[in-house]
Parts: sequence; C-alpha cells; structure tokens
Amino acid sequence: MRTLVITLVTGAFLALGAAPAAPPDHPVNFIKADELKALIDRGTRVDVIDVRTWDVFQEMHIKGARSMPVRALTTRASEVSKTAPVVFY
Repeated sequence: MRTLVITLVTGAFLALGAAPAAPPDHPVNFIKADELKALIDRGTRVDVIDVRTWDVFQEMHIKGARSMPVRALTTRASEVSKTAPVVFY
C-alpha cells in the first residue's frame, strides 16, 4: 500500500511539473464545425484527418476524413497535405 501511495504522489508531482508543449512550427488556426462543413459543401479541397483511434473512427467520422491516430502522426507526417488546408479532429 505504501508503494502505491508513493507512486501516485510521485506521478502527481511529475504531471504537475511537466513542461508546456512547444509552439507549433506553422501558424495554427481553429475552425468551427459549421465553417468546415461550408468549405466541404463548396467543394474546397480540405485534408480532414481524424486523430482518434481506428475503432472510434469506424463508429463515426466526417465524410471524406482519413484516419491517422495521434500516435501515428510523426511517422505518417509525409501523408499530410502541404498545399491544402489541413483539419485535425
């Protein structure tokens, strides 16, 4: 029991003391769902990437979105559009 308490307290200190994430290399803009829908409805090319797990993606996703779980982003970064707007959700 004592080991569990020490582990939990240590974990809490580490989580609270974690450094904030570095700012992105490129500008980040946020888009609302209705704005994304309007772009798609107009036929604007948008790279929509669902970063949830495959199981959740299969249950429901935005039509035309691609599954790319967040844990795979670094290895699959070359698949992300360099020219079209990219929306991660």
